[in-house]
Amino acid sequence: MIWLSVAVFLAICITIALVRVFLGPTVPDRIVGLDTVNSIVVVSMVILGSAFQEVVLIDVAIVYALLSFVTTLFIAKYVEKGQF
Repeated sequence: MIWLSVAVFLAICITIALVRVFLGPTVPDRIVGLDTVNSIVVVSMVILGSAFQEVVLIDVAIVYALLSFVTTLFIAKYVEKGQF
């Protein structure tokens, strides 16, 4: 049952990161908050996949992490050009 307390802790962490996404004073702050949420979601999928012994969740977490990384790079490049 430890996975339940871990899930609650990660949900609290996501909530804190979402506050940064919505209240961030600058666009880079919001991007970092969104990337943090993505990282926490990946960690949540790996922990739940391990707790329930479901390999498919870990596979999905790997794909989601790769897509999240690429998306963050594209957004950073977009913001760097000043087109926001």
